[in-house]
Amino acid sequence: MSSTRPRSRTSSAVRVRKHREGLRAAGLRPVQIWVPDVRSKHFAAQARRQSRAIAQSAQEQDDLAFIESIADWSTT
Repeated sequence: MSSTRPRSRTSSAVRVRKHREGLRAAGLRPVQIWVPDVRSKHFAAQARRQSRAIAQSAQEQDDLAFIESIADWSTT
């Protein structure tokens, strides 16, 4: 038999609260960030639409050059 007890939800909530209090004490604050869901069909459709629009644009080469110039941060 194992002597380990399953942890209750309350103890988990207490640990999270203490962890967050420690972060705040260190001068940090929580920030919530919402990002597009790349798994959604809508996202895929929008990505295709935007890619086609760039490919058909008169400024395609300028747009791609700009994207390439900022894509690799390690070279700057």
